[in-house]
Amino acid sequence: MNILNSTVKLIGAPDRTTLEQAQQRLDCLTKPQGSLGKLEETARRVAGITGTLSPSLAKKVIIIAAADHGVTAENVSAFPGAVTPQMVHNFLNGGAGINVLARQMGAEVIVVDAGVAADFNGVSGLVNRKIGYGTKNIAAGPAMTEEEAIRSLEAGIEIALEQIEKGAGMLGTGEMGIGNTTASSAIVSAVTGADIAAVTGRGTGIDDGMLAHKIEVIRRALAVNAPDGADGMDTLRKLGGFEIGVLAGVFLAGASRRVPVVIDGFISGAAALIANAIEPKSKEFMMASHCSVECGHRVTLDFLGLKPLLELDLRLGEGTGAALGFWLIESSMKLLNEMATFKDAGVSGKL
Repeated sequence: MNILNSTVKLIGAPDRTTLEQAQQRLDCLTKPQGSLGKLEETARRVAGITGTLSPSLAKKVIIIAAADHGVTAENVSAFPGAVTPQMVHNFLNGGAGINVLARQMGAEVIVVDAGVAADFNGVSGLVNRKIGYGTKNIAAGPAMTEEEAIRSLEAGIEIALEQIEKGAGMLGTGEMGIGNTTASSAIVSAVTGADIAAVTGRGTGIDDGMLAHKIEVIRRALAVNAPDGADGMDTLRKLGGFEIGVLAGVFLAGASRRVPVVIDGFISGAAALIANAIEPKSKEFMMASHCSVECGHRVTLDFLGLKPLLELDLRLGEGTGAALGFWLIESSMKLLNEMATFKDAGVSGKL
């Protein structure tokens, strides 16, 4: 708890002076004012987050947290739980979608075992921060103990801080865990107050019958647990997953060190809601890469007041959207710093 408390205490606000300086420079560049749209807004936000017009973003890291969920006992997924450890091996072998995009973006991928229901026996490259062999079934009671919730948050904080200390100027969040869209829908409904059906999607591709069943399972989970959506720790403990806790810790760590953390999809968004409930100032340091086709993701981003950079109908997770977001964020800062001003270029300004 000491790590969590000390991290939260360090979270402040974006630097308004630097944000205004960024706007002033954007208005002087050789283009009509505002013509670069979301890229200008992104450049302003990154300048405010980092406190500088020229942050070092060259080292980019995507943290993928993997864990299993006891709620899969309710048959809420189209895929078996065995897929979670299989995909962890795929990440480590470089064969997943996120690996392809990360290589293209020049980003490093860190894979974390936060609570997979399998042993990896010292597999090379895996960060072992296993809290347990999956959470308990949220339809029957709390997902985890308070101690386990704290451990997951602090694991994420420690992993993120280690990467920041190694020079990471931008972090991305990714996840893997069969059953985690069920947990995430429960979290989003509890935190935002939205109706369960409005925030519950098809996850790995379930049919109409399974979707109706999934919604009913989430209703049971909320009824039996009665989470306080304004209390991030309570919500994580009762409804979350170990990987969701780790990612929430990553958001808190980034905010505490003025490093932008890029939200990927729906599950990353649920983790962002947990972080925001723990410390509301943390959302000022989050960047939304895209809006997933999972219906609860837009509800999440609207609640956080964040605008997605992309609309690509993605629903893979893993950090794929975050990797694409890296490119746009880095591009926005290059435009801010490398475009000529009207004065420098000898170009006439607006009459």
